[in-house]
Amino acid sequence: MNYLSNITTRQKPWLLLAISALTLELSALFFQYVMDLAPCIMCVYQRLAILAIFAAGVIGTVGCQNVFARTLAYLSWGGSAIWGFIIALEHVDMQANSGSLFFSCEFIPNFPTWAPLHQWLPLLFEATGDCGEISWQFFGFSMPQWMVVIYALYTLVFAVVLVNRLICAKKP
Repeated sequence: MNYLSNITTRQKPWLLLAISALTLELSALFFQYVMDLAPCIMCVYQRLAILAIFAAGVIGTVGCQNVFARTLAYLSWGGSAIWGFIIALEHVDMQANSGSLFFSCEFIPNFPTWAPLHQWLPLLFEATGDCGEISWQFFGFSMPQWMVVIYALYTLVFAVVLVNRLICAKKP
């Protein structure tokens, strides 16, 4: 129990979190620019969640000994993993219902006016694809279905580490 509780006070676990998220981000760019798969609006939102998990890993790596930096990293990791999970579930639902009259998929991201990421970094955040289109599968699962699994894993690991940390912190 103490091992899991103290894991976030060291750099390597946070670095592993950052590397895993960076690998997923680079994979998304590979799918987009090498395999020519156009990202939809939901893909863009999931990409942003992965970047926030990457940022959490970087913050945790740099500030693992500082309680404020660690708290910020926890908040970014947990919030982004849960948000990404919800977005991925919505995307799976959109793909399942793409033929219905109630299906809708925006083309312009709904970023705040003070941070129009799709205009600042169109390379990463411009949506050009259709949310309902399934253009890639691996072992019979579409990309959003794989992202549900990935975000579920990020959320599960976050929950286990955080709960363990809180339990061990309360022990005298």
